[in-house]
Amino acid sequence: MAEKPVDSLSESEAASELKRLAAEIAEHDRRYHTEDAPIITDAEYDALTRRNLAIEQRFPALVLEDSPSRRVGAPPAEGFAKVRHAVPMLSLAKAYTDQDVTDFIERGRRFFDRDKDLDIAFTAEPKIDGLSASLRYEGGVFVQGATRGDGTVGEDITANLQTIADIPKHLKGSGWPDIIEIRGEVYMTYAEFEALKERSAAVGGQDYVNPRNTAAGSLRQKDPSVTASRNLKFFAYAWGYTTQDPAPTQYDSVQKFKEWGFKVSPLMVRAKSAEDLVAHYHLVEAQRSSLGYDIDGVVYKVDQLELQRRWGFVTGEPRWAIAHKFPAEQAMTTVLRIDIQVGRTGTLAPVARLAPVTVGGVVVENVTLHNEDYIKGLDSNGQPIRDGIDVRIGDTVVIQRAGDVIPQIVSVVIDKRPPDAVPYEFPHTCPICGSPATREINEKTGKEDSRRRCTGELICPAQAVEGLRHFVSRGAMDIEGLGAENIDLFFNAGLIKTAADIFTLRDRRPAVTKALAERREEQARQREAASGKTRKNVRSVEERNYEGLDKLFAAIDARREPELDRFIFALGIRHIGETTAAVLARTFSTIEELIRVGKETAAADDPHTVFPSVNGIGDTVIGALRDFFGNERNDDVLEALLAQVHPKPYIVNVSADSVVAGKTIVFTGTLEKMTRSEAKAMAERLGAKVAGSVSAKTDLVVAGPGAGSKLKLATELDIEVIDEDAWLQRIGKA
Repeated sequence: MAEKPVDSLSESEAASELKRLAAEIAEHDRRYHTEDAPIITDAEYDALTRRNLAIEQRFPALVLEDSPSRRVGAPPAEGFAKVRHAVPMLSLAKAYTDQDVTDFIERGRRFFDRDKDLDIAFTAEPKIDGLSASLRYEGGVFVQGATRGDGTVGEDITANLQTIADIPKHLKGSGWPDIIEIRGEVYMTYAEFEALKERSAAVGGQDYVNPRNTAAGSLRQKDPSVTASRNLKFFAYAWGYTTQDPAPTQYDSVQKFKEWGFKVSPLMVRAKSAEDLVAHYHLVEAQRSSLGYDIDGVVYKVDQLELQRRWGFVTGEPRWAIAHKFPAEQAMTTVLRIDIQVGRTGTLAPVARLAPVTVGGVVVENVTLHNEDYIKGLDSNGQPIRDGIDVRIGDTVVIQRAGDVIPQIVSVVIDKRPPDAVPYEFPHTCPICGSPATREINEKTGKEDSRRRCTGELICPAQAVEGLRHFVSRGAMDIEGLGAENIDLFFNAGLIKTAADIFTLRDRRPAVTKALAERREEQARQREAASGKTRKNVRSVEERNYEGLDKLFAAIDARREPELDRFIFALGIRHIGETTAAVLARTFSTIEELIRVGKETAAADDPHTVFPSVNGIGDTVIGALRDFFGNERNDDVLEALLAQVHPKPYIVNVSADSVVAGKTIVFTGTLEKMTRSEAKAMAERLGAKVAGSVSAKTDLVVAGPGAGSKLKLATELDIEVIDEDAWLQRIGKA
């Protein structure tokens, strides 16, 4: 389903979309920076961040405190000591077209317009696709090395960095500052990557995905000898804290690095104009395949350090630098088969399984085909795509990874179509549970939906797994330690089939322990095969006792009395997101009342005679509630769940005792004793209105550590500002 254009979003839709994007991007940041195991492409990630930024630019009052545009990377992983960067390691703005580069140059010239005779120079250098690292030298001696982490705090990986030959333990030459943090990129060459894959395959070890992930994983090894065996490389290109600038310009500073013993990119140049920068970009692009390592663009920076300081920074990134990403790379491959996956709401999603092909340094074996119409060569409006040519098993197709889309099929090479290839017959039944799969009619347009859905709902195992993942997710029940991996494990082991089973998991502790132990044993065998080392004193499954299990059970028990809006959202009813769930909670106050009205609405010929008129609840949501509460199979699931879970009534206290009733409150900064959503729910129960931005209508601002522009504006408007402790005292919760 195509995303709604940003220009068409209402304010409430934009707020909901920003929350969704913040959570989704944070999860991908964690997987990329902390686990080195991304599940989406760089292109897809860029698309998410660009949409987030576009919405923020249109609705600046809705920008979240933890917006992805204000974050860099992800929090450092557990297991390594934390290192706070004296100077943050920031991300760069992106350019995708030559015009974007021209705009970047023009912004700089306009900024410095008052200095008519100012001669602005720029540098251009390849953007290495590896893992950023910061190396601290004191008196010319390497004393500490760290990952970027979240840009503010990274991981201490000094011992591993010391194994990299490109990183000098003592700076050469002279003229280096007393203290300087050299920054650059750790990477793995194609040759070393292929050699590692061959060594691993020879012993039945793991299959490495790409050089970037492998380099990152190699750098986070507990055993530095493993890192040393990976023959990692390092290019220096910047610096953080320093007691003295290396040189007056960016270019000369990097040349100093070379004198001090570092490897630097031989493709770094100076330029005067956008035309010069773009020309070098195309030169680097032409040499890309022969470099022997991954690059994904060219970075441009203002050369003069004094001008860098004058131009300054915008939230999360410098104004004086930009990364010009390479365009989509294309490759030709064959469609081996088409599989159907079933999502949480029953959507049948076709996926083309391809003959493996490398595109942009990533091996692509799967590509989404979206829906039935897409396979036929039609978009959601029935208009031709790919010249109206359908996709068939056996077809030769051209795929690409672009800056604004996920890997996709660009075209079908019709001349190479096998003579026996036949049009793909989309299934009319669910491939998992066998229930009918239907295409609904859009009530507004009267047209048939392009997606086909399984009608099996909770009896469908595929929907059940996705529903369970949603149930425990952060915005729903938020059960710590019960993520997607454990949900899959427990479901496949027969330990969890419905949400109610989660709350009786403790009763099956021996089976849970066994499932976890067997998974850990399999993971250990894979690591052993990859490393060639043999473990000693291996304990049996029965001997293993996981302390983390008690923590998991405690986390489950802590969610037996959830907030009503969280519980409603956790049920996974179609079209009911967090915002709509909150509206339903305020409207019906208890889960029992919602169920009663839901059942009566489902039984009524005209739902509007039963369901109250509620602002924010339209026919689509009412229809979804009718479907859910009208399905008898959901009755048993709800009954079992409510025997274990008791959602708190949604009570708004607007009595005279509530000192915040009727007031508009803004929370900003980091809250340390509750989550932002918990604070919001608490304030709303007391009759307050919680706003996302400060204005003259704001009555109170609750500010935690890290409060920024909202705190400043509140002070300027003479609005009362208190901290979290004072807030809790005021409402009697201290």
